[in-house]
Amino acid sequence: MHIPTLELHAAASFEDATALLSKYSPDIRILAGGTDVLTDLKSNVTGVGHLVTLGQIDSMRRISEEVDGLRIGALTTISEIVDSPLIGGAYEVLREAASQMATFQIRNTATIGGNLASANPCADLPPALMVLNAAAVVISADGQRNVPLNELITGPRETKLESNEVLAAVLVPRPPARFGAAYARFGLRNGNSIAVASVAASLVLNDDGTVQQARIALGAVAPVPTMVEGANLWLEGRKLNGDASAEAARAAMQAAEPISDIRGSAEYRRELVGVLTKRALKAAEKRAKG
Repeated sequence: MHIPTLELHAAASFEDATALLSKYSPDIRILAGGTDVLTDLKSNVTGVGHLVTLGQIDSMRRISEEVDGLRIGALTTISEIVDSPLIGGAYEVLREAASQMATFQIRNTATIGGNLASANPCADLPPALMVLNAAAVVISADGQRNVPLNELITGPRETKLESNEVLAAVLVPRPPARFGAAYARFGLRNGNSIAVASVAASLVLNDDGTVQQARIALGAVAPVPTMVEGANLWLEGRKLNGDASAEAARAAMQAAEPISDIRGSAEYRRELVGVLTKRALKAAEKRAKG
């Protein structure tokens, strides 16, 4: 396998990037860490004549704490998410998901923007970001718009991004008091494995320990990362005992749309969703209680 002949462009600003995308679309792709794009080019999954790099845009390479939460630049690597002192406390679920991705070498190169824009159904960060109610900052020549993470990915390798748009950053709102979130996944081996099934869960608890709000998101068991719409229905106003947790797990299993492949059957994946949902909820509750 080899990379076909193409032209490489370096964008010094968002204006440069959107202009290049508009000029060469659809014969152009953005190159961030390259862990997906270069593989696609080598294997002829995609073929383009132009790549645009964004490494000169400094604002895309940092994690910053703002009044309303965190802003994570799209070129922030997975390792930088794992190592950042800002990714802790209520945001610990992001470190939890990022630290389980691929190998150390890939985490040093792969970016949060690439993990989202590639729209791989088994990506680890989308479910964790969805239960944090995060949004993608998208920039084009027409301006900026924010897209909720649970709406960004529309299908396998398909997103709401237009051909002239750049995913610039991810906004993670500051969670309320008594909030906890956790991520649970299952892979076939400890190193370099993609998720067979994954579940992220977040809870906001009332003073008496009952659930005020619950969010559950599934990964690797549907064409897109999937929110479990009935999570609040089963958990709101209740303590997270065995019955409530089991009912939420059943709702998550019903929301899953797994396929059978070499990593596991659809039935196996659905059962995993139930087990992982209970684990994620229990860990989220523990964090919410401090």
